[in-house]
Amino acid sequence: MPSSVPPTATSTPTSSPRGGLLGRLDSYFLVSARGSTLAREVRGGIVTFFAMSYIVVLNPIILGGTDATGAFLGGGDGASAQVKIAAATALVAGVLSILMGVISKMPLAMAAGLGLNAVVAFGIALMPDMTWADAMGIVVLEGLLILVLVLTGVRQAVFNAVPAELKVSISVGIGLFIAFIGVVNAGFVRTGGGTPVELGIGGSIASWPLAVFVVGLVISIVLWIKQTRGALLISIVATTVLAFLIETFWHVSRGAEGTGWASNVPIWPGSPVATPDFSLIGQVSLFGSFEKLTFITVVLLVFTLLLADFFDTMGTMVAVGGAAGLLDSEGNPPRTKQILVVDSLGAVAGGAGSVSSNTAYIESSAGVAEGARTGLASVVTGVAFLLATFLSPLVNMVPSEAAAPALVIVGFLMMTQISGIDWKNLEVAIPAFLVIALMPFTYSITVGLGAGFVTFVLIKVLLGKSRQVHPLMWVAAAMFVLYFVRGPIQALVG
Repeated sequence: MPSSVPPTATSTPTSSPRGGLLGRLDSYFLVSARGSTLAREVRGGIVTFFAMSYIVVLNPIILGGTDATGAFLGGGDGASAQVKIAAATALVAGVLSILMGVISKMPLAMAAGLGLNAVVAFGIALMPDMTWADAMGIVVLEGLLILVLVLTGVRQAVFNAVPAELKVSISVGIGLFIAFIGVVNAGFVRTGGGTPVELGIGGSIASWPLAVFVVGLVISIVLWIKQTRGALLISIVATTVLAFLIETFWHVSRGAEGTGWASNVPIWPGSPVATPDFSLIGQVSLFGSFEKLTFITVVLLVFTLLLADFFDTMGTMVAVGGAAGLLDSEGNPPRTKQILVVDSLGAVAGGAGSVSSNTAYIESSAGVAEGARTGLASVVTGVAFLLATFLSPLVNMVPSEAAAPALVIVGFLMMTQISGIDWKNLEVAIPAFLVIALMPFTYSITVGLGAGFVTFVLIKVLLGKSRQVHPLMWVAAAMFVLYFVRGPIQALVG
């Protein structure tokens, strides 16, 4: 990761190559015009890939570890599901990163969004009678809605309707939720005997898998503090090797009364290279959720994904654009509309590919730190993701204990935004706190969002400040109220 905001590559444009493919690439992507070189763009694109390639491991663990309605994503068992998800994750990320680079001409790479995949896996797919195809259909609907909002200009209006502190609390809450998922998936936090949860086994680290998680967490922390490129990927690989050695010599296996591996057993899969299985592509039911859930519930789920999706994107493109020195006088990156259009298509493509909504990654700033200034770097990142589709069998040997530390670090990164909340302004600080606290406490991102939105509106009304509430916030709060009381309403209707 970059140690600081890097300066513009050069103060004056470099001379562009004349003629040929290199010249056309330079001209189309504005490489020389932005003071970069083709070599810098290639190097930046590769660095960005290594900085965000952990998603090829984490996305299968998050989506592949949940059996919606008794079935894993793509059918079969969790292990086979994760191999398919890894291949599809890399494929969709590769195509979208290339598309983002070509259309936006910005050094922004895309992949399945952490936090968004948690919403799908733990907040949508586990709802009564839902299937994975239904859940991915909701993701597609959310993407289509965001696309409409971008094209009509409404997206900016919705962004302005939500108070800044609540926007921040959404990311912070999801970060805390992701970290909680990480420690639970690793078995570091478990259901206790006399308490709701406890540390490890009987309050101690009493198994090899837990030791692997702790070692992985320490490695992740140290590498991150040292700002090592690809810190999370290095941690996952190193800890997987450790787990492999432990399994080879001590045969821990899985289960074993809570002392075994929580998910994948780290054994060599045979050939690490295989023809990718893209059978998950297209397994989506666009309107199936309406047959399983109430209309208001589906609308709220779409709204939840929408909120979690486009706020992060707008922040990401400004942050990366600023690091690259490409913002205009009003703080906006060039070709903003094109960026938002491709990002909206990322949700559609992610749902259609059964890998959850794809979005622009803040890790793109790692490539910017290496000199990337144009979309050519994103094209390079995309090509690297496409090549990674042939290595999906390796995912099958990565246990949760090796990947979970990355979730904790990502949770930390999202939590750092908490300084953006004015805790002295109780009218918004309390709703923000409820968003942050209730997401992990209830294991539901939707509940956290709803509690914060409803409380915010209620406080304003009781204090006689209802005029300060944006009309769209009234609509959102009313929908969440209906969501919270949907059980009694369904009972009355039924």
